[in-house]
Amino acid sequence: MRALYFIIDTLIGMYQLVLLLRLLMQLTRADFRNPIARGIVQLTNPLVLPLRRVLPPLRRIDSASVVAVLLVALFKVWVLQVLLIHGVPSLQTLLRGTLLDSIDVVLRTYLYSMILNAILSFVAPGNYSPAQSILASICDPVLNPIRKYIPSIAGLDLSPFWACIAIQALRILVG
Repeated sequence: MRALYFIIDTLIGMYQLVLLLRLLMQLTRADFRNPIARGIVQLTNPLVLPLRRVLPPLRRIDSASVVAVLLVALFKVWVLQVLLIHGVPSLQTLLRGTLLDSIDVVLRTYLYSMILNAILSFVAPGNYSPAQSILASICDPVLNPIRKYIPSIAGLDLSPFWACIAIQALRILVG
């Protein structure tokens, strides 16, 4: 049973992550000509495009992508709760679980994006990488305010370090 729980949690979580990346790339105006971005769009179109016909965008926010992220989170929480309690969970449990799961996925996505972006900047500084381009567009809006107050030391940007500490603290607070 635990193996099935793990497999379902992982597979639905991966699709949830891809949907969230699409949303974050739209919010940060990432380059959608990037091959990785095109792949993300193609993977998420089957869920987002039907929702887009019904839900209009709200200024810069693609409401269809937001609803898709929340629907997948709701589905994930529902399936995992059914496996755990062998019955249908209450509406309150579903809504609370969806909210907490969505917040955790956003925080983990930023945490791992910043770590991966920092590693890629050490491995291939100055070289173009499609992954680094997307990671930079996602991470920079969070890191730029930190960079204003914490300058780089001897060319070493410490803003991802402080951002990761703040994100981990938020994950602990959300629990």
